Amino acid sequence: MSALFEPYTLRDVTIPNRVWMPPMCQYSAADEGPSVGAPHDWHFAHYAARATGGTGLIIVEATAVSPEARISPYDLGMWNDTQVEAFRRITRFLTAQGTVPAIQLAHAGRKASTDRPWKGGAPVGPDAYGWQSLAPSALPFDDRHPVPTELTVAEIQEIVGQFADAARRALAAGFEIVEIHGAHGYLINEFLSPHSNHRTDAYGGSYENRTRFALEVVDAVREIWPDDKPLFFRVSATDWLEADGWTADDTVRFAGELHRHGVDLLDVSTGGNASGVRIPVGPGYQVPFAARVKSETSLPVAAVGLITDAEQAEKILANGEADAVLLGRELLRNPSFARLAARELGGDVHVPDQYHRSV
Repeated sequence: MSALFEPYTLRDVTIPNRVWMPPMCQYSAADEGPSVGAPHDWHFAHYAARATGGTGLIIVEATAVSPEARISPYDLGMWNDTQVEAFRRITRFLTAQGTVPAIQLAHAGRKASTDRPWKGGAPVGPDAYGWQSLAPSALPFDDRHPVPTELTVAEIQEIVGQFADAARRALAAGFEIVEIHGAHGYLINEFLSPHSNHRTDAYGGSYENRTRFALEVVDAVREIWPDDKPLFFRVSATDWLEADGWTADDTVRFAGELHRHGVDLLDVSTGGNASGVRIPVGPGYQVPFAARVKSETSLPVAAVGLITDAEQAEKILANGEADAVLLGRELLRNPSFARLAARELGGDVHVPDQYHRSV
């Protein structure tokens, strides 16, 4: 059997294949009114298309744990029951297609309150439904972003509680897996890295202090999330800085701690926490970071980063570099990637009855 189409079980959840969709923000939720942060027809059509295409696991885009946690005013949220009910429509359909529904819970930190990327992505103020951003330290992401407000210890603990509350709502919304967003320069990543965390209290300075907030979030979510359901964590394995940044060595060390705290899989990405860095982008450029975690720890990993064809994905799994692959841009281009890859590799994938003429 093709490695790409072997089922994969974590705790009591079996994912039918290793073709997974990573979280990719759509910046398409309403920015005002009672449906702020709730998914609507665009989100349903977007995720439903990839489910009918045979994708084994779909991780819904970064979903904010509070209004201030959004990257933009147009992000999804999981802070009220109106949002929960809207998400149920999506999870019901994904489950009916045999796809496992997952969701990434996030806080944007100092990179919050920005416009849609296709409108430039610049920070927005109150006149455009914007707000004051928050961070471990009063350090802006770059010269375009405003100086964020440094969080107090009480505010840090409030955010830990917001992640737990969002996990409770995600369960009510029908999700089988929760992923905590600890990557790409957003709040948890900002705490982890000495580049963005200049605190001198219990949440800054040493490696142990800088990882404290992330582990408190993991513990709070794991306490809410049922024992039979998996918990993922997304990490930026490196800041791509020559000094004073989060490194691959830190990631390997942290992976072991995450596993001990109840995380079931590490979703390994890179970058996003420092502006102006040079990243050697190319096919599979982030896979070696996942491979290292897999080889040096007992925590399962998923690889991401310009994985674009079936043979490439199959090779990553066959070589033992990862336990699953996450295809972002390729699934945007081709919602039926899994079905076509199964035909190419001789694998088996769910095909809706209505689409059997395509087999």
